[in-house]
Amino acid sequence: MKIEIRNASKVIQKAEVLKDINIHFEGGKIYGLRGKNGSGKTMLMRAISGLITLTTGEVVIDGRILGKDMSFPESIGILIENPSFIDSYTGYQNLKALADINHRIASQEICEVLEQVGLNPADKKKYKKYSLGMKQRLGIAAAIMEKPQIILLDEPINALDESGVEQIRNALLELKNDQRIIIVACHDREELDLLSDEIIELQDGAVVNKYYN
Repeated sequence: MKIEIRNASKVIQKAEVLKDINIHFEGGKIYGLRGKNGSGKTMLMRAISGLITLTTGEVVIDGRILGKDMSFPESIGILIENPSFIDSYTGYQNLKALADINHRIASQEICEVLEQVGLNPADKKKYKKYSLGMKQRLGIAAAIMEKPQIILLDEPINALDESGVEQIRNALLELKNDQRIIIVACHDREELDLLSDEIIELQDGAVVNKYYN
């Protein structure tokens, strides 16, 4: 699995939110995106996931150009900004509804991923009653449950306590071992250093630094 970002720029209402970005991602690694709000982290994730069209440049996934050879990556899990689910469903019911779209995983695997992120599959609490931390855990579970080849997580540890952060870290490290590309944007510098194999720093829509851990 390989992703190449070639000369990627994005202009929105005359503002250049991505500026001539050239980076590549390889399977079996966790990449950290670091930068202040507005630095371009989320916009870069949107470009990789096919949720926005670049003004110039291209995203190439295993030799195929996004938006030309395919509309969206074929195997991707995304958590960008706030997760949203059906209020009247339990966590399990929400994930089951999503899983029923592609029929790639069974009920047992849904239960396992809920436990992996620290949620009880048998909990009858409806999503509308979830705490912020529980909502975040469910959003991460939805992104990783089908074990996609590309995983994009925007501030995944927001609202999580220390045990939750550790659970998510362990889940991502386990997934990395199967040659997936995992890209994480995180404001917590220490956590990003612990998790990432490579960190890409963005500022005003441009890559200003890259370094390895």
